[in-house]
This record gives sequence, C-alpha cells and structure tokens, in this order.
Amino acid sequence: MNKIAAALEHDVPIHEYAPLLVKQAITGMGRASKEQVAYFLQKVYHLKDLDQGLDATDVVAVAICHFIQLSKLQKSKEYNNWGDFVKKNPGKVK
Repeated sequence: MNKIAAALEHDVPIHEYAPLLVKQAITGMGRASKEQVAYFLQKVYHLKDLDQGLDATDVVAVAICHFIQLSKLQKSKEYNNWGDFVKKNPGKVK
C-alpha cells in the first residue's frame, strides 16, 4: 500500500510544503541550494550528524519547516478578530 494511502486510512494528517517554502524557512532564501540548507541546519541547529547525505537534510528541513508553519498557525488562532486582540492586549492599544 502506498504510504500516503496508508496515512489517510489511519487518519494521519498529511502536510505538503513547496521546496521554496522549506528553503525560505531554513535559510531565509527560497532559492538556496541543498548544500546551503544543509550548512544552515548544521550551524544554526547544531546538527552535526547530517553528514549522511542530502536526503537526511531534506527530511530534517521539512520537519523544521512544518514546526514553523504550525507555530504560525497557532499564533494566528490566538485572536478571533481585532476586538479580541484589543481585549487581550489593552496596554498595546491606545
């Protein structure tokens, strides 16, 4: 059975990210090379064991991108509307 079909059958959420978004999330540049992504992961996240190849780097980069995207989604749900923001942050609005 196909991995995606198996995930769907077991209600495992599936997320898809464009390579440009993954590269942007990791390096800040959507047009970064795979080598640049690997370098950033090793230096910024102190992942020295990624010397196994660029496939391992891709997996880690997508996982970090997913974490970043979920964090953004959760932050966007903190407020339902402008009034909700004002209510929760009275000192920020004059």
